[in-house]
Amino acid sequence: MIHEDRAAGFLASLALPPDATIRAAMGVIDAGAVELAFVTEPETGKVLGTVTDGDLRRAILRGAGLADRVLTDCMSAPFVWVAEGTGRAEVLELMKARGVSQVPVLDGRGRLAALHTMREFLGAPKLPNPAVIMAGGRGTRLHPLTETVPKPMLEVAGRPILERLVLHLVGCGVQTIYLSVNYLADVIREHFGDGGEFGCAIRYLEEPEPLGTAGALALLPGPQSDPILVMNGDLITREDVSGIIATHEKSDNELTCCLKTYSVQVPFGVAEVDGRRIVALEEKPSRSFLINAGIYVLSPRAIAMVPSGERTDMSEVVASCIDGDLRVGFHPLGGDWLDVGRPEQLDRARG
Repeated sequence: MIHEDRAAGFLASLALPPDATIRAAMGVIDAGAVELAFVTEPETGKVLGTVTDGDLRRAILRGAGLADRVLTDCMSAPFVWVAEGTGRAEVLELMKARGVSQVPVLDGRGRLAALHTMREFLGAPKLPNPAVIMAGGRGTRLHPLTETVPKPMLEVAGRPILERLVLHLVGCGVQTIYLSVNYLADVIREHFGDGGEFGCAIRYLEEPEPLGTAGALALLPGPQSDPILVMNGDLITREDVSGIIATHEKSDNELTCCLKTYSVQVPFGVAEVDGRRIVALEEKPSRSFLINAGIYVLSPRAIAMVPSGERTDMSEVVASCIDGDLRVGFHPLGGDWLDVGRPEQLDRARG
């Protein structure tokens, strides 16, 4: 990300006043080499709109001259932008959704604070770790929505859940993604293809019959040399997966489970008793638990614990690793996370 503090005024060089000429705008775009400029208020620095070389070309085709001061007539306003603190994965999702290659970051006053470019994402550090997304389930709890659409392909805010996961992983540096498929597999294949349009290589693990939340790992080709990230296909999360993998490696784990704090409020008064006596009465207490978030990292030794051709859930793999004295640890999730396995959860995600 290009940031003012680290670019010695580069972002300021992309700014144009509203009365700038088309020739001046061309010069700024050419010098900046990021394919756009920003129209800003001279007094406040507030961004009013963006101008691309395509905008200028279309203005000229409409009859404008290079010396014409028609910049405000050909700029894009409103324009695509994000607030400071927006995660990289979310920016990449926005680029994909809106078909843009640059997304400015604006501060609280609407001034240019940074600039994301597609070039930045393509050149970002890549992870050697492949990812597996379990996308073969029938989604019976979401019937009839899943009668013709596999659960991971249900849309949230105009985009399939599975596509959000894929773009999130790509934004975090994952280059190879395996999709385990069974139910309505053709729908998923037709949407993602080989992954080229999504910035990664996508391969498919064909489950001949439903193999549970871990069984498809036995279908991975050849011996694995790096830990593998495994995710359920009905999750919405913005957790940086590079941090999860780092926890796995620093802790010398063979299997790492992501855990999320989940609080439940008891809607009644709860009594604490000693024999036949009540020693305390707590009104509507709240209890917190660490729950399985459906995101894991498995080293090759842990993957070898998955039996071939058998329905296997991840809880069974965890138990086998513990019984085999393989180190099993956890990574606490701090970011947004939502399991979309029930109608009320899907409604919440769509709300």
